[in-house]
Amino acid sequence: MLFARWIVRSAVVATAAFALTGCPSLSQRGELPPSADRADALARQGDQVGAARVYEALAKQNSGADRNEFLFRAARAYLSAHLPEDAARVIADAEPPFSPEQTSERALFDVQLALERGQGQQAWQRITALAEPRTAPEAAQYFKLKQQAAFAAARPADAVSAEIALERYLPNAQELRQSRVNLLGALRDASEHGAKIDPRTTTDLVVRGWLDLAPIAAAAARNPNGAIHDIEAWRTRNPNHPANEVVRTELLSRQPSQPIEAETHIALLLPITGRQAAAATSVRDGFMTAYYQSAAAQRPRVRVYDTGEGGGIAEAVVHATQAGAEFIVGPLTREEVIAAAELAGPRPPILALNFLPTERPAPATFYQYALSPEDEARLAARRILDDGHRRGIALVPAGDWGSRVLAAFKQELETGGGGLFATATIDTSLTDYSDPVTQILRIADSRARHKRLESILGTKLQFEPRRRGDLEFIFAPAQASTERLLRPQLRFHYAGDVPTYATSDAFEPDPRANQDLEGLMFPDMPWMLGSDLADAVRAATRDAWPSGGPRRGRLFAFGFDAYRLAIGLRERAAMNSVSVDGLTGHLSVDADRRIHRELNWAQIHNGEIRVLPASGQAAPPAAAQALAPAQ
Repeated sequence: MLFARWIVRSAVVATAAFALTGCPSLSQRGELPPSADRADALARQGDQVGAARVYEALAKQNSGADRNEFLFRAARAYLSAHLPEDAARVIADAEPPFSPEQTSERALFDVQLALERGQGQQAWQRITALAEPRTAPEAAQYFKLKQQAAFAAARPADAVSAEIALERYLPNAQELRQSRVNLLGALRDASEHGAKIDPRTTTDLVVRGWLDLAPIAAAAARNPNGAIHDIEAWRTRNPNHPANEVVRTELLSRQPSQPIEAETHIALLLPITGRQAAAATSVRDGFMTAYYQSAAAQRPRVRVYDTGEGGGIAEAVVHATQAGAEFIVGPLTREEVIAAAELAGPRPPILALNFLPTERPAPATFYQYALSPEDEARLAARRILDDGHRRGIALVPAGDWGSRVLAAFKQELETGGGGLFATATIDTSLTDYSDPVTQILRIADSRARHKRLESILGTKLQFEPRRRGDLEFIFAPAQASTERLLRPQLRFHYAGDVPTYATSDAFEPDPRANQDLEGLMFPDMPWMLGSDLADAVRAATRDAWPSGGPRRGRLFAFGFDAYRLAIGLRERAAMNSVSVDGLTGHLSVDADRRIHRELNWAQIHNGEIRVLPASGQAAPPAAAQALAPAQ
């Protein structure tokens, strides 16, 4: 793909990471004595958390300078694993005296911690308060961090200036070129995510030239064929600019010099521009990550069509078909998917990235794949029944999302012989859900009985409200911010001991807030709960994007699996027998050409995520259940 080097620059790393299937388990690791060699090996394998724990163990066995060195190594590993609080805890344990190098690194740790916590302005203030180091390695690290901090603080001109200063300390031409490629990619990403980049804010011609490239690089990613004129115009204006070589290799050499002729390819239809741009960009980044993880000889051609421009989905499908698309992935939004399903005329098979309404049958060769909360609600109902529960209550957010999730859950529960005593809705614009909670738990009835007894007896009675005693479960799906308010309120109103289930929307990997979800059970994808595949992809993307790269949440995993599904469906569409172990779950296709996801179940226990055994299976050892927070 024309912009693919920015999507993943390290396909070799990804391939190597997928081969690491022999990593020791947590229980195996605990049986071995700590050693620096083992910690280094774990770090090379991508297990930064495991390496950090070994370094911490080594620090406990040493003192003085050796102890500090191991603590610093542990902090570096925790930062590589995006666990800033663990890194801060370890650094706080280090005790003076520090070597000059450690003193300098300790100051830079503060900058990295702010970046990992999403505190861009604080990171910028901290880095600018530091003096420029004198030695080349320390100066290189300083300016790399300064560039990251500037982008995080929405100061693109300062980010460019930091990269220009960094170039003085790079040891060879290869690293110099890679630094410029990284800067071009970072400017493109900033432009795509709506950052304000105005070349007129600086009089430095080199900095101005770099800033001028940001929207051009973003346009080249969206519409490769339409960017040639702007690229050539930039080169005419900046004949001696240091970015000229990477513009030629990263932009111009990938642009077709003639209008694109029809050729066999997979078309990816996404609204790269418009209000859905952020979601579409995440899906695209995941899709292209999977593309570059696959063997080069087996990669089909891929073209991205922006459905946010021009004539919408109809024009994009016609254009892709005429250009030789043999398979279409997309569109993304439900409205676009409905429009695509209504198109008449010849077209290649489509893997739509959303579901049609249940009352709309899909046309021939029209597959549907989505991260559907309704499907997860059905999974929750089946899990509840498998856990031996039959009767309970449901608390859902008011609005369309809650209504759809509740309807799917209730249908599946009743089909399996269960039922709901009552349902209630909560207003997510509020923070106090006491009224619906006390009503559905019948605590209000308990208080009313107490008042009646006092009135009859004419005396004050000792009283503790009681919830209804016939509850076997609570179904409480909601977004994470709402769930973190609802779960403590259920505990406060005497329902903390009732098995409570939700969908994956209730969970975001934030160790600082997991305590608020204590006891909650939910299904989620391997990308969030962990798997060999997820660990390998995460390691590869960390190496491909040293400065952070794109956001890699659930939509990134969705795009990754969309590519793998497209390849499988393209090859075996006639048999409808595709089966993929992906980042979003185990995927299979049914007779109606809908993709089904099988997910793992997890529970928050003592602030940690623990994978639950499959229904009817014994629980695994606690050491094997505990997971590091997802990145």
